[in-house]
Amino acid sequence: MNRRLTAQDFAGDSHEVARALIGAVLLVNGVGGRIVETEAYDREDPASHSFSGPTARNASMFGPPGRAYVYRSYGIHWCLNFVCREAGHGAGVLIRAIEPTHGLAVMHERRGIEDLRLLCSGPGRVGEALGITHALNGCRLDRKPFQVIASSRPVHVVSGPRIGISKAMDVPWRFGEAGSRFLSRPM
Repeated sequence: MNRRLTAQDFAGDSHEVARALIGAVLLVNGVGGRIVETEAYDREDPASHSFSGPTARNASMFGPPGRAYVYRSYGIHWCLNFVCREAGHGAGVLIRAIEPTHGLAVMHERRGIEDLRLLCSGPGRVGEALGITHALNGCRLDRKPFQVIASSRPVHVVSGPRIGISKAMDVPWRFGEAGSRFLSRPM
C-alpha cells in the first residue's frame, strides 16, 4: 500500500530524512517521480541557509517540519527543500534529482528538452520540471499540490559529499539511489 508521508515523517534529523526519502515518490499537481538524490542541511552546518539564523528569505526553513522551503539559486532556478526537525530548529533536505514517472509531457514542455535523463537531474531542473515557484514556499507537503509517497520497495542508498558548496564540503550528506541513471552527478 502506498503511504503518504505526514509532518511526523519529516520531524527527524535532516540527514536521516534525506536518506529515507530516496525511492519516495514526489508529485506536484500530479507531475513528478521517484526521488533518487537528496542533500541534507542543518542549522549547525555552515553550508546551510539556516546557519546564521532566521531571515525573511529562509524563514520557512525554521519549520514546522513537513513544509516546503523554496529559494532561488543564482537568481535563476527555484529549488525545493523539505523542512525537517522541530519548529525553530532550521533544517531541511534539498531535492537534487528525481526519476521522472508522472506527467512526462508536462515536464518535457516546461523544460524544452526530450532527454528523459536530463528532465530532473539537478535541483534547478527539478524545480523547473515540477513547476516549483516561490508561491509554494511554506506550503504543507501533505496537502495539495504536493504528494509525497513512501517508497514501496527497498532501495540501496549510497552517500557522499554534497555538491556546489564552499563550506563543510566533506560532510557526507548527499544521498542517492545506487546505480540510478537520473542522478545529477555520479556518486
